[in-house]
Amino acid sequence: MVLETSRLILRPFTDTDAPDLYASASDRRVGHSAGWEPHKSVEESLEIIHTVFSTPNTFAVVDKASGRVIGSAGFNDGHQTMLPGPDDEIGYALHPDYWGRGLMTEAVRELLRCGFEELGLAAIWCGHFADNHRSRRVIEKCGFTYRFTDRVWVEVVGKELEELHYALTKEEWKAL
Repeated sequence: MVLETSRLILRPFTDTDAPDLYASASDRRVGHSAGWEPHKSVEESLEIIHTVFSTPNTFAVVDKASGRVIGSAGFNDGHQTMLPGPDDEIGYALHPDYWGRGLMTEAVRELLRCGFEELGLAAIWCGHFADNHRSRRVIEKCGFTYRFTDRVWVEVVGKELEELHYALTKEEWKAL
């Protein structure tokens, strides 16, 4: 499946995306804000493409203007029992050079459309660590509603962090 917005193409990752993925995922600001270690090599990025990013509905975020992969976004096959099903979790990461341009908001809005209209989801949820204000802004702009906060141990930072969780039902999305 390939999705398109005015500035982005969301498509499955390919092996040739490893250098672009590494350029983004090797930056500690990207990994640490999401709870994972920065990539240490292009080979590690390729391995992530083969494992984590090979799952259905996980996309390379491609900047139309440059043709470069500038991030990742998609559904994580995560579920919340408190939400109407079927449901799924959205996750995303973006190269810091592209922060502050509304690109991830654009990508997430397209994922919401796809999730509700094409995948038949009844609810979509997401979360962010309390200090990840950029992710919070994407979530707010896309219309998610705050649901709850929990505390999780995050190995990469060596401490427990607050994680805020949000959800959007298909009915709420239609009303936006």
